[in-house]
Amino acid sequence: MSDITIYHNPACGTSRNVLAMIRNSGVEPTVIEYLKTPPSTEQIKTWLNAMGASARQVLREKGTPFAELDLGNPKWSDDELLAFIQQHPILLNRPIVVTPLGVRLCRPSEVVLDILPNPQQGPFIKEDGEMVIDAKGRRV
Repeated sequence: MSDITIYHNPACGTSRNVLAMIRNSGVEPTVIEYLKTPPSTEQIKTWLNAMGASARQVLREKGTPFAELDLGNPKWSDDELLAFIQQHPILLNRPIVVTPLGVRLCRPSEVVLDILPNPQQGPFIKEDGEMVIDAKGRRV
């Protein structure tokens, strides 16, 4: 079992790029499709604590019921926002990656490079054509 886990949505380009960068470091991560297997509230709280983030900072607006639930309203507490995420897992922004070096919401996708234990093994170009890693495995 890998010591790197990605909470992934295969329909998301950013999530696919992050997964590919993890693999480019020579590791096959544990991949959890979080819409099929949502994390518990306690798990999300653990991530938030590790990231020093609030529930609001991991909410996704685009393509979710964010607006119709009025989640931009500051009246909602972290616990209330986490309850909404449990009801609608699509509200959790992605991808979230857990490694021995930390936990990050990897947006933009290059954030994952800060917490990967192994260097990139070769060049990496995102799906949109942007070069992130050169032929020597260095960040561009």
